[in-house]
Amino acid sequence: MQQTQVFEVLDRPLSQELLARDLCRLAYVAKDGTPRSIPIAFTWNGAEIVLCTSKNAPKLHALRQNPAVAITIDTEVHPPKILLVRGQVELDEVEGIPAEYLQMNGSYEMTAEQRVEWEAEVRSLYDGMVRVVIRPTWAKLIDFETTLPSPVEELVRQRAERQSA
Repeated sequence: MQQTQVFEVLDRPLSQELLARDLCRLAYVAKDGTPRSIPIAFTWNGAEIVLCTSKNAPKLHALRQNPAVAITIDTEVHPPKILLVRGQVELDEVEGIPAEYLQMNGSYEMTAEQRVEWEAEVRSLYDGMVRVVIRPTWAKLIDFETTLPSPVEELVRQRAERQSA
């Protein structure tokens, strides 16, 4: 998929809504060769998906070995709205708490006092974190109204061919 095509998908209004959500599912291959899919907070900066994790997270060993990942961001309503993204990760170890981590956790419902307590706890727990930066290389938006999963699109096409024959 060409980068222009990837960003055409990611720039659609529905994609932008999904990219503004709190959680995604990160899929990667673990060190033992088995698949993993984990819920994780993220933020979209207009060009990259950024996740943050502790410096001792087991997924980091796996991502260093195999940086290929897939992300799913979806809704809980019918019909579901789904954004699928594939890409390669770059790992950026930083001192302190990355601004993205505080941003991606800023939409949870907290009072101002709870937010102060939460941020103090985070700052006392982590001396640094790893920014997991994903540069999208492939994207697909599925809304079940104007776009469908590829196999379903194929079935629709086959049905139309049968009906017109």
